[in-house]
Amino acid sequence: MATADVQKAGPETVVQIRRCACVVKGGRRFSFSALVVVGDNKGRVGIGYGKAIEVPMAVDKAVKVANRSMTTVPVVNQTIPHAVEGRYGTARVVLIPASPGTGIKAGATVRAVVESAGIANILTKVRGSSNPINLLKATINALGQLRTRETVARLRGVEL
Repeated sequence: MATADVQKAGPETVVQIRRCACVVKGGRRFSFSALVVVGDNKGRVGIGYGKAIEVPMAVDKAVKVANRSMTTVPVVNQTIPHAVEGRYGTARVVLIPASPGTGIKAGATVRAVVESAGIANILTKVRGSSNPINLLKATINALGQLRTRETVARLRGVEL
């Protein structure tokens, strides 16, 4: 199983490429899977996973899945409105808002999602599993829990 470092190629970021070998009569038959993050740097981000017999085809499939799974993230002053913890399986991701000039303090997997969403200042911590697939899903789960002050006020029927 070979993995690739995070690569930025246009609007999508390739987080991981895995190679799988199937042993058949004539030798080994290889297939590839790609884990991709797509975002517009304006608060929309999605993740995708695609499998194919060649790397470019796997990346294309993953990009199509990611474009279908785009979610909107509230970004306030280039950071998130409040601290939040996302979970998926045993992977836990803690996202904490940071003051301007801090930058993105995150590992490669979480950084790919946060950068694609257009967040410029954030602190993160990964707990539990470091599996990239579960980390991406936990990060998306955390970003989905975010609410702005205006959204909460409207839901409660209160004026700020």
